[in-house]
Amino acid sequence: MRSNFREYGLPVALFAASVATTTANGARFMQNFVEGMPPVVRDSDLWPWGWLADHPDLYISGWPFSFTLLGILLVHEFGHYFACRAHKIRATLPWVLPAPTLSGTAGAVIQIKSRIPTRDALMDVGIYGPLSGFVASVLAVAVGFTLSEVSPANAPAAIVRFGGEPLTIRLLHYLLLQWDPQIPAFDQIVPHPVLVAGWIGLFITSLNLIPGGQLDGGHVLYSISPKAHKLFTNVLPFVLFLAGAVFWVGWILWGIFLMIPAMRHPRVPVNTGLKRGRLMLGIIALVIFLLTFTPTPFYDNSLMHFLHVDPFNTMPR
Repeated sequence: MRSNFREYGLPVALFAASVATTTANGARFMQNFVEGMPPVVRDSDLWPWGWLADHPDLYISGWPFSFTLLGILLVHEFGHYFACRAHKIRATLPWVLPAPTLSGTAGAVIQIKSRIPTRDALMDVGIYGPLSGFVASVLAVAVGFTLSEVSPANAPAAIVRFGGEPLTIRLLHYLLLQWDPQIPAFDQIVPHPVLVAGWIGLFITSLNLIPGGQLDGGHVLYSISPKAHKLFTNVLPFVLFLAGAVFWVGWILWGIFLMIPAMRHPRVPVNTGLKRGRLMLGIIALVIFLLTFTPTPFYDNSLMHFLHVDPFNTMPR
């Protein structure tokens, strides 16, 4: 009974809780969108339960954000899951983690419960999650752009401002302009909650493709070169600490995360070479990382900024 609960009941329970939390945040985002405001303009936007207690009828309006974000997370994790199944690697179903965050979730994970037999298998397990999640995020961003509106001149300032646009958003906006020249740029719109969810999906993809530890990018790099993986894992925390001081303080947490012993990559047999097709998958992983990464995911959130010594002007132009 306990085993069945862990295998099926726990993923369902966590998913149900995540539906509740992401829908709540989505309802607040949708209300701000309807009123022509940025997604987060007041503290209550980050913790919407008090507002929802007064407006329970608006809860259902959070479904577009919740459905989109949870869909991206599940597509990502099932990419890992089915890669594991293809290589006869035991793994749990995806666990979607509810959390009091901007999105209402801390992401999703699967637990791999048996050894990964080959470098080819490791590449597949590492890449097919972010590859699937990237495609889902691109679709969400494209749809979100078409649903968004031009920001009014009197719109209030946001307390959480999405930072530098990853290349994916710039490229998608360029392509959408060929279809509808009236679609405004990302920094000139009130983003629809679907676009917010797509942006978060791209952000999550880039975080997972950081080439170190047991992150997806770490799996990809280890499958190509265990020595390079060890070097990157040892150096990356210090790079991330510096990035946290200059660009976004959250990088410091990711640097600490990579230093904990549980993030050490398990040994995978290296006596078998990586097939050429799998090397191409490694190149694809690098391209996706470059398309989704931005050093400043949120403006005015560096350690130097909080200490009032930030030498960079992070205001968008």
